[in-house]
Amino acid sequence: MSRRKGTVTTVPAAERRPQPDLVERDFTATAPDQLYVADITYVPTWAGFLYLAIVLDVFSRRVVGWCMATHLRAELVRAALDMALWQRRPCGVIHHSDQGSQYTSIDFGQRCQQAGVRPSMGSVGDCYDNAMAESFFATLECELIDRHSFRNPDEARRAVFEYIEGWYNPHRRHSAIGYVSPRQFEKQYAQAMASPKPEPVH
Repeated sequence: MSRRKGTVTTVPAAERRPQPDLVERDFTATAPDQLYVADITYVPTWAGFLYLAIVLDVFSRRVVGWCMATHLRAELVRAALDMALWQRRPCGVIHHSDQGSQYTSIDFGQRCQQAGVRPSMGSVGDCYDNAMAESFFATLECELIDRHSFRNPDEARRAVFEYIEGWYNPHRRHSAIGYVSPRQFEKQYAQAMASPKPEPVH
């Protein structure tokens, strides 16, 4: 669900199959690939909207999966999840989203089951149930969308790709993770896990 007014991206299905809320607003993780949050926003262009689905790792704030398209069909969110699965190979990760029809679709549910992903959904119409994804979209809006006027979806697609992979993941610093970028935070974590542990003193 986008923060910006005027276009609705969260549409509950007539025959929804909502999943339980496994998060209950506790957006914390002690390691990568424990908890993902996912959502959809839109980017306006002179030739129509470009829709962006993202999957964000709560531990590092890194966007680990994303997909852009000019439609809101379920394959948009499935492709974003597939990218996260391909890049990260998570085991038993929780995937938290709203109850939009894309996330409650049979196709998406089957993909989660096949990949061992644990789907979780917040309550309907409550932005606080997916605040971290909303925060990323607010940042994207402030730092990119509000500063540019895109002629067409292809132009917007290139700009969003460069923002996520060229700026946000590798360079943008976050106060919540010690004022380093998502990629740097994960690198620090990996180095800490690889460091030899001190021998116990007897």
